[in-house]
Amino acid sequence: MEKFYGLILVFPLFGFLFNILVGRFIKHRWVSLVGTFSILASLILSLFAIAEVFSGKTIEYNIYIWIVSDDLKVSFGYLIDHLTAVMLFVVCFVGWLIHVYSVGYMYSDPGYARYFAYLNLFVFSMLMLVMSNNLLMLYFGWEAVGLCSYFLIGFWYQKKSASDAAKKAFIVNRIGDFGFALGIFLLFVNVYALNYTEIFQKIPELQGKTISILGLHVDLITTLALLLFCGAVGKSAQIPLYVWLPDAMEGPTPVSALIHAATMVTAGVFMVSRLNPLYNLSETALAVVATVGALTSFYAATIGSVQRDIKRIIAYSTISQIGYMFLGCGFAAYGAGVFHLYTHAFFKALLFLCAGSVMHAMAGELDIYKMGGLRKRMPITYITFFIAALTISGIPGLSGFFSKDEILWYAFASEKPYGKYLWFLGTLTATLTAFYTFRVLFLAFHGKFRGPEKIYTHIHESPPIMTIPLVVLALGSVVVGYFSVPHFLEPVVGEPVVSVPHEQERFVMLVSTIAAFAGVFIAWYMYILKPKVPEILASKFSGVYKVLWNKYYVDELYYWLFVKPTVWLADRFIERFTDIKIIEGIVNGVPNLIYRVGSWARNLQTGFLQQYAIFMIVGVIIFILLIVSL
Repeated sequence: MEKFYGLILVFPLFGFLFNILVGRFIKHRWVSLVGTFSILASLILSLFAIAEVFSGKTIEYNIYIWIVSDDLKVSFGYLIDHLTAVMLFVVCFVGWLIHVYSVGYMYSDPGYARYFAYLNLFVFSMLMLVMSNNLLMLYFGWEAVGLCSYFLIGFWYQKKSASDAAKKAFIVNRIGDFGFALGIFLLFVNVYALNYTEIFQKIPELQGKTISILGLHVDLITTLALLLFCGAVGKSAQIPLYVWLPDAMEGPTPVSALIHAATMVTAGVFMVSRLNPLYNLSETALAVVATVGALTSFYAATIGSVQRDIKRIIAYSTISQIGYMFLGCGFAAYGAGVFHLYTHAFFKALLFLCAGSVMHAMAGELDIYKMGGLRKRMPITYITFFIAALTISGIPGLSGFFSKDEILWYAFASEKPYGKYLWFLGTLTATLTAFYTFRVLFLAFHGKFRGPEKIYTHIHESPPIMTIPLVVLALGSVVVGYFSVPHFLEPVVGEPVVSVPHEQERFVMLVSTIAAFAGVFIAWYMYILKPKVPEILASKFSGVYKVLWNKYYVDELYYWLFVKPTVWLADRFIERFTDIKIIEGIVNGVPNLIYRVGSWARNLQTGFLQQYAIFMIVGVIIFILLIVSL
């Protein structure tokens, strides 16, 4: 049975090949069937694999030997253990629901077949990433999801904003992936292995070793961990490489759900968790992971609190929630981080698909200040969005509460001196999360409609092909937290050490619950009870508001520091000197030289026999003189 689990990868790959090659020539119905059932087939086969993992079995199978060099052998194979099992369920189940939703959302789009082909390829790439049993195969899937994000973010490439967003995502991720590739190379040079099992056996031998960088001797394991984390910072949109993710909203809304919930941005969390034996040996690396996660979580939440674009608010929410996951991983609570990844997949996909339902009803409108009163016209979308809002806010009883509190508890209970500070920052972020999420709910679904009347008359609930996935995800957002993912993952990621009595966990739980309800109350007070308060606060604290509205001017800073100098260099040196002077000088100069020589030689062909006779006599004389001189 083990060898058949490779079909989990084959099914979505077949869906991609079928739709990209023949999809444009057949009816939408067949495109939909192939696109959705290929993921469903992977889901069903994944469930059989997950059942084997539950029985205590770890599945590792090498399909074929990929690279052979001396005693190094790198296989194209897969590893299905407890960590992979969780990721398989997330990618296949949530990914399948997004495919089903897409049938209704994208049906009238002229690029329908191309869309499903890219979507299938995206799932295939993520499955390759999470199922890999070696770093090289993981890197292949890692880069493939980056390529797919480029395709899908720029799906409507006719729009300049979409093509620019796709390029931005691709380029920013190349920065992080450069460090990631260096980390893989450095690890390989020192352990001469790429298979996880062999790497984990040899990593302890690296303890105490140093490497010289610019004359400084730094710890080898810390260097490895931080270089690999560079890739996670880019792929999972953390400070300072988060800037691509908000712009990724230019793609179709189901794409946003897939990127944010089930695939690309969770890859960094998975990678750090998979390589936990390496990170456990470096306190410095863990401190960096936790600090970056906590700061990113708070930072993104402050920006999301003032934005007006419904998809961008949810995008900043993703950046913030991924920060929570890294916060857990930074305290060696990898199980808690992956637990939040697992619950986040459901409520984040639900938030995006609800936003897509609203856009579908409002002719693509994104500004929440041009909405209002939608709950009466869109009851299913409203109820499911309300459940997602409660879940992401961490209200007790819902899945987000269990996973978020698990992370906050390990931060609070850590023996690290910075643990309490990061716990406080995470708790403050919980208040902001509840605030900006319910801000969207109250502005979009409550009160009076603030947009054009002609749009309001056409607002209606989305078709069942779109609302059924919403209902399923809403149910998942409620119940998936009751499955103890951290305990399930202990055979792979271990259990973190806590330095305070477990009785204090109730205190942490109480504080985070109060923080969540405080955020909901503030949003209700500002946007339902006293709707003029936001305008007063924005006017009174105009400086702060302007900074948050402009996202701390980071995009502008990057433009002046990196984009503008690069464009100047490309224009002044590469184009004007290298391209025009050197390349075009050679390309055009050689033909010009031939032309000039030919033009001169052409003058010798006069057609006068007397002139030819003189040339011959002169030639003979020169030839005789040369012979005599020798």
